[in-house]
Amino acid sequence: MKIRRMTGADYPALCQLWLSCAGMGLNNLDDSEEGIVRFLQRNPDTCLVAVEGYRLIGAILVGTDGRRA
Repeated sequence: MKIRRMTGADYPALCQLWLSCAGMGLNNLDDSEEGIVRFLQRNPDTCLVAVEGYRLIGAILVGTDGRRA
């Protein structure tokens, strides 16, 4: 397993991972691809993914959107 910084290119796999989790609620604005890319631009060093082979198996987003942390 490798842990690395998350990029906008990870969004499709990230979304697929979230949707595979029972009870995971997604917000159309903040959790959209555009919303996540904005969040990553603001917090480039605190959002990470865990990758095994070519498969994204985990993610953590830490930061602020300018209003919430």
